[in-house]
Parts: sequence; C-alpha cells; structure tokens
Amino acid sequence: MAGAAVLKALWTLRPRTLAATSGRFPAPLECFLPPASCVLYPPWRSSPVRTLQLCSALCAGHNKWSKVKHIKGPKDEARGRMFMKFGMMIKIAVKEGGSNPDMNINLAHILEQCRSKNMPKASVEAAIKSAEKAKPASQHMFEARGPGGCLLLIEVLTDNNSRSHQEIKRLLNKNGGMLSEGARHNFNRRGVVVVPGQNVSTERALELAIEAGAEDVQETEDEEEQPLLQFMCDMTDVRKVRGSLEELGMQITSAGLEFVPRALSSLDQDQLDAASTLLEALNDCPDVVRIWDNIQADS
Repeated sequence: MAGAAVLKALWTLRPRTLAATSGRFPAPLECFLPPASCVLYPPWRSSPVRTLQLCSALCAGHNKWSKVKHIKGPKDEARGRMFMKFGMMIKIAVKEGGSNPDMNINLAHILEQCRSKNMPKASVEAAIKSAEKAKPASQHMFEARGPGGCLLLIEVLTDNNSRSHQEIKRLLNKNGGMLSEGARHNFNRRGVVVVPGQNVSTERALELAIEAGAEDVQETEDEEEQPLLQFMCDMTDVRKVRGSLEELGMQITSAGLEFVPRALSSLDQDQLDAASTLLEALNDCPDVVRIWDNIQADS
C-alpha cells in the first residue's frame, strides 16, 4: 500500500543515532511526529499525510480524563441514561438516512454500539419505530468553552430550539462555561473504528493501521479501564477500514463518525473536576445527545 511505502521511507530517513527495534516498524515514533503533540493534522499541514502514531505517553493523560468524565451515579441509572442517548442517536440517524440499516451505514454503526452495550433488542426496535413516527425535531450543534479554556461540541435533538438554547446556555453559565462560536474549528470530523487493545503491541498496532488503510491509530481506555485502539480514517473509509480490520482478525467494538480534536487542552485537577461537573450537568439535559471535548489531564 502507498501508506506503507511512505512509512518505510520515513524510517529509512531516521536519525542514525536511533536504534532499530524488532518487528516491521520501530517503537520510537518521534521519527514521524513531534512528541509534544497529539494533533492528527496540524494547522500548517495543507493536506492529510499518512503519518501514523501511537502516542501512548501523551494520550495517557486523556485516558485519565476518560475515566473522570464517565457519568457518575448508580450503574442502573447510568445504563438507563446511556440507552436513552442511544435512542436519540437512532432518531437522528433515521432522520438523516432512513430506518433500513442496510442502506444507512450510520444507523448500522449505532445499532452495533447498542448491541455491544447490551441494549435490549425490544428497546432498539421501539426506538427505530418511534423515530419513524416522531414529530419533526431539529438537530443542533452548540459550540462552547468550559473550565480551563477547554472546548466542547454539544449535539442536541429538540422540538423547541429556543428552549434548548436557553437551557444549554444556563447550564454552561452555572458551571463555569459559556457559548463560544468557533470551537468547532478545533475539531475534525473523522471516521473512527475502535477495537480491543489487549495484547496488541505498538508495532502490531501500526501494522494493522497500515494494512487496514487507516490514517492514524491512538490508544485509549473504556469506562472499565480496558485498553482500546482507535483507528482514524476519512469519513468515507469507515466501512473499508472496519472490514479490513475484521479480515485481519480484530473484533470491532464500535465504528462511526466522531469529532476528533485538532489540539488538546491540558487541565489541572481542579479544572478537571469542574469540567466533569459541567459535562454531567449537560448529559442530564434530555435534549443533549452527545458531547465532544478536547480535554487532556495534566500528567
């Protein structure tokens, strides 16, 4: 593949002081991108270059944040809230592409996530039916700034735009945030395919990314602190990358479109606590579907 050739060429041009490691690809990824950044496509880059990285040391802070920001409270309550959010995501997907998952790839990906989280089949079917019959609702993306200057994208599905706008604004102002136009420019819409990361080495993760046609691979963790690998790709390549990873023997945890931050905001513990409180308040809002952030915990 062309990406493999590019990566091998970069490795050929590495500084001679770096020692080679075993396997097809090296561990010292500083050869490809500066170690001080987790940016997928830096602002100065005019077009995407397939420079694969696995910035575990950097994303470790983001892993820490991923544990902080998960919904607090009893598991049953959190589970019910998660299923409610899935129902809203189904409504949006049906509205955009119809109720047939064979013809609506976004809906197919959401239904897969529902199954992976053990959402009852009857609840999934009821959500699809209610989406077909639901009264008109509009989808909005609110751009906001939170504690420590972090950026948020808040996806909302509502039948009353004015009510939702006022409620989001109130929750932000109450919890150290504010509406902020332009936040979306700090995010790229990317395809993201997630697989379990147990027993997958750095070298193997890079091999998988190249063979599957992904543009980047990053480490993260789920809410139970189990390692995951996120394979980033162009929005139009999600199905291809997913299929390639399955052919390579990987189990797919989820696949779909995400807003991936171009740069991360590093927050201290007090700011993390404030951000967690804000996200919890926003997630409690019935109109809120999903929230994306660019938060990284200080190491």
